[in-house]
This record gives sequence, structure tokens and C-alpha cells, in this order.
Amino acid sequence: MKLSVLGSTGSIGTQALDVARERSYDVVALAAGRNLDLLRQQVQEFRPQLVSVDASVYAEAKALLPDVQLICDPSEAAAHPADVVVNAMSGLIGLAPTRAALEHGQAVALATKEAMVTASHLMWEAAAVGGGRVVPVDSEHTGVYQCLTGEHMADVAEVILTASGGPFGDGPDDLSGVTPEQALRHPSWNMGPKVTIDSASLMNKGLEVMECASLYGLPLSQVGVVVHPQSIVHAAVRFHDGSLKAQFGPADMRLPIAYAIDAAPTGMQRPGDVRGAKRGPEVAGHLGWPLLGTWEFRAPDLQRFPCLALAYRAGEAGGLLPVALNAADEIAVEAFLGGRIGFLDIPRLLERVLDETPAGQLTWDTLAQTDAWARARATELSSSLNGGRT
Repeated sequence: MKLSVLGSTGSIGTQALDVARERSYDVVALAAGRNLDLLRQQVQEFRPQLVSVDASVYAEAKALLPDVQLICDPSEAAAHPADVVVNAMSGLIGLAPTRAALEHGQAVALATKEAMVTASHLMWEAAAVGGGRVVPVDSEHTGVYQCLTGEHMADVAEVILTASGGPFGDGPDDLSGVTPEQALRHPSWNMGPKVTIDSASLMNKGLEVMECASLYGLPLSQVGVVVHPQSIVHAAVRFHDGSLKAQFGPADMRLPIAYAIDAAPTGMQRPGDVRGAKRGPEVAGHLGWPLLGTWEFRAPDLQRFPCLALAYRAGEAGGLLPVALNAADEIAVEAFLGGRIGFLDIPRLLERVLDETPAGQLTWDTLAQTDAWARARATELSSSLNGGRT
């Protein structure tokens, strides 16, 4: 299999390359940012035909990688011929490569949740135009995908996503004084700092709720969340006859990444167009994983974690609110990690931005305009909330 990996030096990207190494895939293109030390190692090992880097490090990269076709456009890497494109680029910068891949008929294993959170109908339009296909990479969404294989969407009563609860699921009751270091200690998953902080606030689960509705063509009211600290059950689907079907396994992102790669060539061209996939060989020795232990499930506490409720609000409203929420969250998390705002200031900032977001129809132009406005407004608010921390 020929594989392209966008965001190759990030958490999901490096784990995608773990899968490629284990399965001897041919990595034909890489897109990275500015981590040239790791990128050089990846290039030396996988020998891709095409490599994209951030423009700010192009000259340095050219000197380090003299024998590589080097570009500064991840969208060009996304369009490079491959059997599957793994898009692991975090944030709104992942939208243009996703669009390019779909418009060029590529099969996309999509870890860039912002593509479906902020621009779902635009992405489905791109898939319709170019013939591209999508399978999500998130463990919850690949779990849903596997549960829906062989089923009819008309029979679905509810989709249930699980949340670990993050580092604060069991306390403290007062979250006002928690530090970035505490918030980054996720009990189950190894993720990048942005996703880890979002997990601590349950914003990540809110974004996943919006993404799930967009992927499978469901109203927000049919996407639920339960807290499951063991992170073994990743998703469940409840059908109209009352039965439940769940997907579970080890807390290892290499498993959903491998499944998404397997499924992408016959993946979705429209919401809920789920098809089965022939699975590849064992991943990371998990055939020996023991099915033992106690599993807990409980309702999320929206008083302690209001970000989840804000995500439902934005998703129900639609339009430009999901764009604004996503942009403001990136700024809020950055401000929290930098010590400029407190943990509880994150939902306060997001609520203010949602209250002020102008109405409008989502287009590529209004998406970019709203994203820029929300980032600017969130930056202003981050300096004034809670007395302007330093």
C-alpha cells in the first residue's frame, strides 16, 4: 500500500508511521511543520517521493534533505498519488489539504477533526466533486464506523461516544486552581498538548460530538456522551429495536489508525455511507490483550465541564458558530498553557465568543473570516478575563 502522512511529526502522524513500519507500507509523501530533526529521521527511514515543510524552515530543510523533492504546500502532498492519505494535521491548517485530497479523489484517513467540525458540508461537496472517500481516525469515530458496518442508518436510534473524563474526572471539585502540568497528565491516552487539554475540559468530546453528527448525518440529539474512565469501550450504537452494539479494545491509537487505513479505500463519499473493510494483520501485539477488569459508565458533569454543553450549543446552532468555537478554543488552550488564563477561564472565554459570533451562511470565505475574527476576539478576551493574568 502507498501511504501519504500529513502531520508526520505529530502524535497521530508518528503513530501512523508506526503502523506503516509494522506493515511495510510504502510511504510516498510526508508533510511536516518545523520539527526537522524528527522529519530527517522519517525521511531517512521511509524515503518518500515528496516532502512538505513549513515555509519558515524551507532553506534549512533543503540543506538537511538535499536529495528530496521539497515543497511548502501540504495540499500538494495531499494530492500526490497514494492509496491512502492520513491527514493528522491539527487545527484549521488541515482543512485545505483535506479538501485537496478529496477533490483529487484520494482516500482519506482523517484525524483532522476540524474539517468536519467547521466545514462538513464543504468537505462532502469536495468528496462529491472529486470522488474522494473519508474514514475517521479518532478511536470513537472508527468505533462508530465499525458498529455501523452491515447496519442501516435508518435503524440507528442513538450513537454514544465515551469520554475518559481526563485527569480531573474524579476530582478535585474545585478546578479553578489546576495547572497546565496537571491538565496534561492524561490517565489513558498519549496525545499532543492541545488535544490533552481539550480532553481535560471535555471540549475534545464536544468537538467529537459535532464531528460524529457530521460524519454520519445525525442530529446532535442522537449523539450522546458517557464517561468511561477505563477507556476500553470507545463507542456504541443503540438501534431502534433497543439493542446496543459496542466497539472496544486497548487504549492505543495505532489500532484505529490501522483500521482507518484499511477502510479508507472503500470509505464514505457522503454522510453515513459506511462500508466494511478487510482488516490488515495484527497491530502492536494486541491479539494477546486480556479481556479482564471492571468497566464503569456515568453521565458527564456539565456543571464542572461546561465546554461540552457549549459544543452542543454551537453544533445545534450550526452556521458559523462551530467555526468560532473551534478557533476560540485554540486560542484559549494556548493562553492556558502559557499561564495567561486559568482552567475555568477556557469555557468563559468560549461562551463570550459564541455570544458575539455574527450570524451568516458557511462558505469557504465566511469560514476564513469567522476564524480570523474569533481568534482576534479570543486573544483580546484572554488578556482581560480573570483580571488579566500574567
